[in-house]
Amino acid sequence: MANSASGMAVSDECKLKFLELKSKRNYRFIIFKIENQTVVVEKLGNPDETYEDFTESLPADECRYAVFDFDFITEENCQKSKIFFIAWSPDTSRVRSKMVYASSKDRFKRELDGIQVELQATDPSEMSLDIVKSRAL
Repeated sequence: MANSASGMAVSDECKLKFLELKSKRNYRFIIFKIENQTVVVEKLGNPDETYEDFTESLPADECRYAVFDFDFITEENCQKSKIFFIAWSPDTSRVRSKMVYASSKDRFKRELDGIQVELQATDPSEMSLDIVKSRAL
């Protein structure tokens, strides 16, 4: 279960909740954190929560991984949805934490089958709603 490169494990709950978000749309977003060398679920966002609710749930000075189910309307007026993987690594977080999250990201992302867009952000402006919309289209 642990990755030899980063020594990181992923809790089964992470995969289970992601599958529920992807197939049943039980959640709008999931925030994950690394705790004792294991990626765990920190917060689940209700389906009616907004992107703003999601961004406000991220800690200002600690790294996190997150997935967000983004609904949008295409230019052809079709309702669509894309699952974003967001690597949140604020400039104010500890260097060791940034290194741990960076070295484990690809391994963790592979566990979540169905990610369509990846964003890396060190500042809230790097994951603004406008950026998300432009990456979704």
